[in-house]
Amino acid sequence: MIIDLQRFVANERPHWSELEKTLNHLEAEPNATMTLDQLSRFHQLYERASADLARITTFSSEPETRRYLESLVARAYAEIHETRERRTRLAPLKWFFQTLPQTFRRHVRAFYLSVAITLAGCAFGGLALVFDPDSRQATMAFGHDQMTPEERVRREEQTTGDRLSGQKTSFSAYLMTHNTRVSIFTLALGMTWGVGTILLLFYNGVILGAISVDYVQAGQTKFLLGWLLPHGVVEIPAILIAGQAGLMLALALIGRGNRMPLTARLRAVSRDLATLIFGVAILLVWAGFVEAFLSQYHEPVIPYEVKIAFGLVELILLSLFLAKSGTERRSPDRPGDDPAATSVPIGRSALR
Repeated sequence: MIIDLQRFVANERPHWSELEKTLNHLEAEPNATMTLDQLSRFHQLYERASADLARITTFSSEPETRRYLESLVARAYAEIHETRERRTRLAPLKWFFQTLPQTFRRHVRAFYLSVAITLAGCAFGGLALVFDPDSRQATMAFGHDQMTPEERVRREEQTTGDRLSGQKTSFSAYLMTHNTRVSIFTLALGMTWGVGTILLLFYNGVILGAISVDYVQAGQTKFLLGWLLPHGVVEIPAILIAGQAGLMLALALIGRGNRMPLTARLRAVSRDLATLIFGVAILLVWAGFVEAFLSQYHEPVIPYEVKIAFGLVELILLSLFLAKSGTERRSPDRPGDDPAATSVPIGRSALR
């Protein structure tokens, strides 16, 4: 029973205002998340406002306050028992700097397997060239078997003008689209239960290993690094991530140790596959731009040391991006370090 109505309203209004402020925030930010502590406080305020509404209903002299509380309780009830899907707000920067690296790290073992398969191909291609030099016609692509490394370096270094004058844009666009098609094909081959993805990764490794050993044996290591590093430190990881996605698809198809139906397994992995392949496309756009505007120019136009340094900086930044971007930094003094304070979306399941 309420003895002093004015005092009751004065004491309870701060709690009503706090609940109203929380509701305004949730309605303005449909995708907002709350910690368990915040959810508990929200539910407590909702229950308190509901009890206050039941108590104040007996006072016919306070229709405005009653209508205010009815609206407040109805809004809180609707927010708690919401069943519709939240509206997805387009946030490309958040997707790139958080969702993409988080997805990559969540399936990092598939990436390690992709790296291992490619390295095995590199070893095979390199050893094949060492023990059978005539195998270069089978292990090399893109016309590298048609001339020796010395001939290639001599021809490139004698070209002092702008060798891609008027063609850099079209050449970079060709590289972007070609490499993106290869990446999508690598992912799609996961539908062969991973066999096609593994073969394509191995074959790419064979080409890379054979060409690398050929230039190193010829004493053209600096040229090789200056040629490959600027775009290769982005392009090669992008292909490896595409292989990672293909292996993830294969694992979902095989379903070993997973009793979920096939459609459920594919549905569960589909969002991550889309995230990775879109990330690969972005990386390949950058790699194509660098290859057309930097990698194709050699000494004396651009010193090899500059190109190598540029490639190493790219490699460091890409490694930090994939390893660290999107991670949550928490201070021991903050309540967020409590495992129970994990952020969860507001909704029916969050409060039950």
